Amino acid sequence: MNNTSSTSPANVLLSFGFRPFFLGAGIFAVISVTLWLAFFLNLFTLPAGPISGFQWHAHEMIYGYAMAVIAGFLLTAVSNWTGLPTPKGIKLAAIFGLWAMARLLFSLGDPYLLASAVFDLLFNTILLIVLSRLVIQSKQHKQFAVIAKLLILLICNLLFFLGVYGYVEDGFLWGIYGGLYTIIGLILTIGRRVMPFFIERGTPESVNPFNSKWLDLGSLFAVLVFFVSELVFKTEALSAYSALLIALINSARLIGWHTPGIWKRSLLWSLYLSFWFICLGFLLFAGSYFFDFPKNLAIHALAYGGLGLATLSMMSRVSLGHTGRDLSKPSKLIALAFILFIIGTMARVLLPLLNTFDYLLLIKISQFLWIGAFTIFTLVYLPILSSPRPDGKPG
Repeated sequence: MNNTSSTSPANVLLSFGFRPFFLGAGIFAVISVTLWLAFFLNLFTLPAGPISGFQWHAHEMIYGYAMAVIAGFLLTAVSNWTGLPTPKGIKLAAIFGLWAMARLLFSLGDPYLLASAVFDLLFNTILLIVLSRLVIQSKQHKQFAVIAKLLILLICNLLFFLGVYGYVEDGFLWGIYGGLYTIIGLILTIGRRVMPFFIERGTPESVNPFNSKWLDLGSLFAVLVFFVSELVFKTEALSAYSALLIALINSARLIGWHTPGIWKRSLLWSLYLSFWFICLGFLLFAGSYFFDFPKNLAIHALAYGGLGLATLSMMSRVSLGHTGRDLSKPSKLIALAFILFIIGTMARVLLPLLNTFDYLLLIKISQFLWIGAFTIFTLVYLPILSSPRPDGKPG
């Protein structure tokens, strides 16, 4: 009786941070972009209020979808880094509930905007406190770089809402673009740590992916300069040159990581390509200054191809690894989801550069492909995330 109860889907979902948050992220990625597509097709209108459709979409992609992935990943990874347990059961349910309630209230418009802000900022704050306490308690000082990015995300989300209410003039810009650039920085930081390990363990050949302390420091410096230039000084030339430097440094890093075996593992080539899309995004940022490329394409290269594909790939991998399944044999449907995502990135970012296609049509196509990719992820991983590990171990 007790054993059956402990392995019920609800209990299993609350046994580790990645389970509810990855499933929630997948479902929300489908629902939110379906609403955004309906908005484009004039089938849906957001409730009247100070938040525009674009602001709702941008905020929810960053602080809704991406923050769910970040929470799920870090509530799992920090436990491994520190050897200390992260919240489970009712505590995990409470943290997840704050995130979910914020998403619901934010979609209901002006009457619920203040309540959604309270729930969202409370979620950010509690997540920061929980993870900071574990890192400090275990004296894992090298993890402060990750904790600092969580703090910046909390501040940027606060600035967004202060901007909505008119207290901070550029609050929206700080909230949306500051949040996006911080998450891209977090992806580059985590990627630098895990990608070489994934390649060593996941490819058939014997490899030792190249890494350089100078590339690491150079990337950190260039991202910091870009962040400050874009959001504080708003110096287009400095932003362009720092973006170009980020692209070149991380391209060199990716070339050093390359081995043919990557292309035999969908969980590797998808993550590898996501970093190339990040490089493309920063190249397009530089191109917006030197060649007058639309900066919107640079933003979506980072957000759709970079953040989107990286998080989809990482969720797919972590979910298998931490539920005791074979990483070399993911569902073939997941490879299809990655391919849909890559085509969607091309439609959203690259094809508009040709000026030969209907831009709004390309946006709609990319939205359909996003929805298709995350529908596949959700259907494939729902039974995995809601059932116990096959080997009976905790996780």
